[in-house]
Amino acid sequence: MPRSAFLTEAIARGFVFQCTDLEALDARLKAGPIAAYIGFDCTADSLHVGSLVQIMLLRLLQRHGHRPVVLLGGGTSRIGDPSGKDEARQLLSDEQISANMAGIRRVFDPFLRFGDGPGEAMVVNNADWLDALGYIALLREVGTHFTINRMLGFDAVRLRLEREQPLTFLEFNYMILQSYDFRELHRRHGVVLQCGGSDQWGNIVAGMELVRRTEGKTVFGLTSPLITTASGAKMGKTARGAIWLTAERLAPFDYWQFWRNAEDADVGRFLRLFTDLPLPEIARLEALRDAEINAAKIVLATEATALAHGRAAAEAARRTAGEVFGAGGLAEDLPRVDVPAADLARGVPAFQLFVTAGLAASNGEARRLIRGGGARVNDSAITDEARPVTAADLKDGVIKLSAGRKQHRLVRPM
Repeated sequence: MPRSAFLTEAIARGFVFQCTDLEALDARLKAGPIAAYIGFDCTADSLHVGSLVQIMLLRLLQRHGHRPVVLLGGGTSRIGDPSGKDEARQLLSDEQISANMAGIRRVFDPFLRFGDGPGEAMVVNNADWLDALGYIALLREVGTHFTINRMLGFDAVRLRLEREQPLTFLEFNYMILQSYDFRELHRRHGVVLQCGGSDQWGNIVAGMELVRRTEGKTVFGLTSPLITTASGAKMGKTARGAIWLTAERLAPFDYWQFWRNAEDADVGRFLRLFTDLPLPEIARLEALRDAEINAAKIVLATEATALAHGRAAAEAARRTAGEVFGAGGLAEDLPRVDVPAADLARGVPAFQLFVTAGLAASNGEARRLIRGGGARVNDSAITDEARPVTAADLKDGVIKLSAGRKQHRLVRPM
């Protein structure tokens, strides 16, 4: 068993999948605070729940007195990481990357404490050094430490080739650039640990080897498991899209509902990974059975939402859910969708309005929902998919749409 507080809790909470040298890292952590980093490419203007394990790992590092370093891939986003991908990412413009980076930066504010002190988080952009590199100089200095044989053996490359999916030479360079990032962060900020998902193992090991060969220093790598639900679904994805971490992308109520709808078998694991609750309290909640497990799900939803959106938003979502599900009420904090008043005056076909409100991903899905009896307008079931929803349906200035028992929107004229 490790002796350092960080590794002890990280293992107990389920964050650790692989470590390059657990005993040596444990000794280094016991010797004093370290700086550790995780990289995030800027492929969208927010992050979703699929990145939350890594964010929570950085949070745990900081809680134990270490310095988390958030590396934003302003440079590597121009290439795209091939890990876990069957085809090349669409190349983004510099303007898109810059806008995405600004959005992603805001994601971390609720989770980490930023500043200049030794235990405070920092954000770094790898474009700061990658943009200045001369390609030939990079290959001469760094490329000689990478063999094609070794690179072909890593899963990110091997799996693409086995599936006969193309791997561009541009993407093939990603491992070299990520390794270079590790060395630069070690030189500039004393970073000695790189963390990431288990699909990053090859890139992390390559970066460690580069630091050892060129700097003569020992650094470490640690990966977390890729999270799936108990039924095997990919974490953070739903039929209606990704579960984003910013309110601009996903309303706090919908974020709360995502966690409230967790499968029974996932509750304990998710409480350990995605909340700060003490482990003994999680053990108590995890032991609840049958209908009582719903109380644990409410705690999970409220605590996870409080981290991402603040305690006030989390409590508002909890109250709203109680009103909506407990009494069929019209709660003020439900997500709202603005629809032109002129459209409501003419009448909008129900299936179309459900798509507009984000309660169905397509017209076909909305029609099936309504025909199957799963759609309600102002808590009254409808079965006519073309039934016009009009201004006459307004109640206290809004129209409540419901898909099943757990998805709701308030439509208001604008």
